[in-house]
Amino acid sequence: MNLTFDVVDLGRADHPEIGEQAPDFTRPLVNDEYWEDTSLSELTAEAPVVLVFHPMDGDFPTTYIWQEIRDRGWDEYDAEVVGLSISSPYEHSRFLEEWGLEAFRLFSDPGNDVGDRYGISHDLDGMAGIEEPRPAVFVIGESRTIETGWVATEWPEFPPYDEIEAAIEEL
Repeated sequence: MNLTFDVVDLGRADHPEIGEQAPDFTRPLVNDEYWEDTSLSELTAEAPVVLVFHPMDGDFPTTYIWQEIRDRGWDEYDAEVVGLSISSPYEHSRFLEEWGLEAFRLFSDPGNDVGDRYGISHDLDGMAGIEEPRPAVFVIGESRTIETGWVATEWPEFPPYDEIEAAIEEL
């Protein structure tokens, strides 16, 4: 296969493991029309949460990940599926509208503080001082307990959608 980009080894991540409590945070949670500060604990108090960390909006892995999630019908599960990246609320709103992702909401974390708290940050090649979370998915149940998780070890790498769906169905 003739790739037009380099595959990058992201190294080891020090992320929360299955059975541990997911770190709580409060950030703007964006839909295609507005946003409001929301905490992870608010969401998990209402339903299980599938937290999808992704590269900044406009990056091809982000578009691919969210189109796959949309096409697989993850919005039909009894879990709240939300994303998180360093993109601004304005970028998230445009991204959701452009790709027909109105059933989902995305947390905005331009400082990548949440990625740091989850131990999944990496520096962007060629962008001094800019970091973002590596692609990752955590299925979070009651009391913010991580039921399953996946964290990318190279870029680009995509979630094991079937395995994550099986974990969501077991909630």
